Amino acid sequence: MQRRQGRVNAGLLLLLYQISQVGLQNIPPVTLGVLALNVFLFLNPVRPLSEVCISVNEAIYKKNWQRLLLSPFHHADDWHLYYNMISMLWKGIMLEKKLKSIWFAYIIAIFSVLIGVVFVVLEFLLVKILDDPSYEMSCGVGFSGVLFALKVLNNHYNPGRVSTVLGLRLSSKYACWVELVAIHLIAPG
Repeated sequence: MQRRQGRVNAGLLLLLYQISQVGLQNIPPVTLGVLALNVFLFLNPVRPLSEVCISVNEAIYKKNWQRLLLSPFHHADDWHLYYNMISMLWKGIMLEKKLKSIWFAYIIAIFSVLIGVVFVVLEFLLVKILDDPSYEMSCGVGFSGVLFALKVLNNHYNPGRVSTVLGLRLSSKYACWVELVAIHLIAPG
């Protein structure tokens, strides 16, 4: 889980282009701050990915709780950052305007920690149910869990929308769950 150094970050460049197309003035402050924080930590990571990723081993056995705060804001590579931040851009624009900035910031902070807790609990349950200790070492980084939670929240506040997932038209309230399964099957890492 080591980021490659010394290369052009095409995903980062594309993200900056997309942000410029939307216009900084059209991005609410908390959304812009989350984007900036994630880009900053991608360019200047607090520690190597292997030292910020969250796992059962690190959180439960080693009690390395700071990873709950660090793992959501670090990304494996520039494309991981790009896809997560493009999703954050659109969800943030929609939700922050509806919920107002202070409430939206609170939600981001809570989701950022809770997603790591849920990840650890689910991995711990997999260890116990499947009797497979390899799940203790499964280590995750990125903002995807927070984005999934925001998508569910967005679907709650904007009911009745229809999404297309893998060519299937679904109610948006179900589409996020189908997307979650599809993403896991397409890119399990």
